[in-house]
Amino acid sequence: MTEASISRRDSLRNLVAIGVGGAAMALGASTLAATPAEAAQPLMASALHDLQAARDELDRALRDKGGHRVKAIRFIDDAMAEVRAGMVAGAM
Repeated sequence: MTEASISRRDSLRNLVAIGVGGAAMALGASTLAATPAEAAQPLMASALHDLQAARDELDRALRDKGGHRVKAIRFIDDAMAEVRAGMVAGAM
């Protein structure tokens, strides 16, 4: 395994860990068009972009992962919902 693969795996693991604390209701995939809330909160918008990139990679991954790939996708969806809710709250 290469150094880049390990780094990517660790990054993905960290993103999934963020999702563990996510909301029970996922908003699902959405477009990444910049909203006023995103424009005012570039770090949150960047986190949302990174979560979407991680989800896209999991969507392309081989299906048979003992249910863990699907669970990770749910965690990321939850984390994305929390980031969006935080952006809305921060824009008030």
